[in-house]
Amino acid sequence: MENQNLDSQNPIYLNKKEGEFQSRIDMTELRTSLEKVKSEISKVIVGQENMIEHLLAALLSNGHVLIEGVPGVAKTITAKLLAKTIDVGFSRIQFTPDLMPSDILGTSVFSVKNSEFEFKKGPIFSNFILIDEINRSPAKTQAALFEVMEERQITMDGIRYQMEEPFLVVATQNPIEHEGTYRLPEAQLDRFLFKINVSYPNLEEEILIIKNEHENKRKDKIEAVNHVISAEQLKKYQYLVKDIIVEAQLIEYIAKIIINTRENQFLYLGASPRASLALLTASKAFAALRGRDFVTPEDIKEASYAVLRHRVIVSPEREMEGLTADEIIRQILEGIEIPR
Repeated sequence: MENQNLDSQNPIYLNKKEGEFQSRIDMTELRTSLEKVKSEISKVIVGQENMIEHLLAALLSNGHVLIEGVPGVAKTITAKLLAKTIDVGFSRIQFTPDLMPSDILGTSVFSVKNSEFEFKKGPIFSNFILIDEINRSPAKTQAALFEVMEERQITMDGIRYQMEEPFLVVATQNPIEHEGTYRLPEAQLDRFLFKINVSYPNLEEEILIIKNEHENKRKDKIEAVNHVISAEQLKKYQYLVKDIIVEAQLIEYIAKIIINTRENQFLYLGASPRASLALLTASKAFAALRGRDFVTPEDIKEASYAVLRHRVIVSPEREMEGLTADEIIRQILEGIEIPR
C-alpha cells in the first residue's frame, strides 16, 4: 500500500512515492468540458484568451460580465459563441435610447379570452442574456436590470417571477463613444462580477484573422460551433466550484486587498464587501480553470483586476494625471505581502 501523508488542514496531500500533489475534488470532467468550449470558440475567434478565460470564470462563478472595448474586437460574437457552446436558452437585447423597461422585462396584456390581464415575458427570461451597448439606454431602462441581475427575479404587478438557472448577463459597451450614451451608475456596475477590457490583436493574430476570413467559405460562422455542455452540467460545475478550498491566510489576503482600496489615497471610492465576495468566488473559478481544487495567491491576483476595476473610482486629480484603476490595483497588489 502506498505511503501517503494526509493532512486534514491542507487542501491537497502529497503522494510520497510519486512525489505529486493530488486533488481531493475530481476536477477532470470540469476541465475537460471547458477545454472543449475553448476549442469550439477558437474555430471562429483568434486570440482574445483573456476575455475567453474571464467569461468561463464568470460562468463557473454564476456572475455577470461587462465587456468594454472598441468596435470590431469580437466582443459580441465571442459572447454569442460562448452561449452556443452551452445547451441553454439565449436572448440578445440591443439597447437603444428609446428602449423601455417593458421591452426587456415584459408587460401585462389584457386577454379577451380570459377577461383578465396576462403577463407576457420579455427577452430577459432566458438563460444567457447578451445586452449590446448597455450604455445606449437611459437610466430608467438600465434600472430595470437591478433586481433581475442581483436577485435573479423580477416583480411585476406585485407578482414575483423567478429566473431559471443558469442565468448570466453579458453586456458590452464602447469606451470611446460618448454621444448618445448614458454612463452606468455605480450601483449598476457593482452588479457585474467582472469588467473585461478587450484590446486590439497583435500582428500575428491580425494576420491569422485575415487569413481565416479569406479561407472561410461559411456564411454563418456561429453554425460552426456546437453544444458541448448542458445546462445540468453547468449547474453541477457551479456547485463544484463552491467547494474549492480557500485557506484562512488567503481569505485574509483578499480582505487586505479590499481594505487597501478604501484607504488608498489615489482612490476616491474603494471596493465594497460585495467586492470581497466577488473576489473570493472568482478566485475559486480561476482555480477550477487550472484544474485545482484549492485557491492560490496567483488566482486572487489574476481575478483582482476584473473584479475591482469597475468598483473603484480614481480621484479626479490622479485621473487628470492619467492614472488608471488598473495601475492603482497593481500597486496595491505589489504592496501587500503574498501569503506563503
